[in-house]
Amino acid sequence: MTDMEDRETRTAAQGPGGVWTSIREALRGSEQDFTEGSLNRAVGLLAIPMVLEMAGESLFAVVDAFFVARLGAEALAAVGLTESVLEIIYAVAVGLAMAKRAAARTAVQAIYIGVALSVVFGTIGAIWAPDILRLMGADEATVSGGTMYTRILYASMISILLLFINNAIYRGAGDAAMAMRSIWLANGINVVLDPLLILGIGPFPELGLMGAAVATTIGRSTGVLYQLWGLSRGKRLRVRREDLPIDFGLIGRILRVSAGGIGQMFIATASYIGLIRILATFGSVVLAGYVIAIRVVIFIILPAWGVANAAATLVGQNLGARKPDRAERAVWITGIWNMAFMAVVTVLFVLFAERIVGVFTNDPETLAVGTAALRIISYGYVFYAWGMVVLQAFNGAGDTVTPTWVNFVSFWVIQIPLAWWLATGTDLGH
Repeated sequence: MTDMEDRETRTAAQGPGGVWTSIREALRGSEQDFTEGSLNRAVGLLAIPMVLEMAGESLFAVVDAFFVARLGAEALAAVGLTESVLEIIYAVAVGLAMAKRAAARTAVQAIYIGVALSVVFGTIGAIWAPDILRLMGADEATVSGGTMYTRILYASMISILLLFINNAIYRGAGDAAMAMRSIWLANGINVVLDPLLILGIGPFPELGLMGAAVATTIGRSTGVLYQLWGLSRGKRLRVRREDLPIDFGLIGRILRVSAGGIGQMFIATASYIGLIRILATFGSVVLAGYVIAIRVVIFIILPAWGVANAAATLVGQNLGARKPDRAERAVWITGIWNMAFMAVVTVLFVLFAERIVGVFTNDPETLAVGTAALRIISYGYVFYAWGMVVLQAFNGAGDTVTPTWVNFVSFWVIQIPLAWWLATGTDLGH
């Protein structure tokens, strides 16, 4: 398509009602060929459901933090320590998600991998939950109050893994709208159940921190059931009875293809364990403030990843159609969108950090830590935005090695040693 044709397509899409038409199409699930037409419109059609999907996932973290904060610093610390170790599982799920899965039989084998991994890691985590908390630096009050929360989350690991993997299957098949709906269904249930089970409203028992784990598990499990139902009736991808037998050869190929993605995400997410372990030495109040700040950060970062995922899809499809120039332009356009979004967020977070953290806690020490952390992290948002898009562009092009090395240098060569030195070798502290 020529530049003139591209401009004409964009103009048509932006005519009367064109923007809202595009939004409705994105939410329903677009069937547009993203190797043709306006790239701005393509970014929008892909990014809208992906951003809303990621926003739904990030809302889990924010809602849980809001209600758990009512239980005190030790409860928030337990959540932060548990989630830091679960980041390894997220790395595996996201890494598996990087393998292309458009075929029903491949999708089924990916689900089998998720089930097997969840049984192994979930059992280990559930049995040794208190030891994991101690290993991460938790004091005995945090271990005592957080063990059941940790056990339930690890025992329900199958819902965590399958929610990620199934949504990757839908996105790989070009049905980002279905992925979005499943996350919002799961999140809606969690939002309703969190206050009922944590605080014991009406006829519901007051379960405290354990209630947050139960609510999250019920929500995610419901989302997974909806996903599986959709796979049996999908238009873009439908799983039939003949796709169900286990294929160990195909499983091996999926694992080989996913190895780079898993390694890439493991390097990035495992570094979070190091940061949390450093912070745990300063006590539960400091850890609680950091957990609040990070939950707010995640609420913004995950939608930004949704925009970056659109870049990965556009790069992959356009390179496959032998249109490298269009793939390159897609990266620039998506990057500009993401940087503009994060620039606005930076201004808001720097100006209103204390008010935002104050929504979660009124404890002066926790508020001070959370406010400082949120402001400092926000200064890097614009750079994060561009980095996300570029790394996902490499992934979309099938190059998982370059992002892996970038993550290794950024997190393990620079971030962790620098965080340790600044926290223990200077007057800056936490």
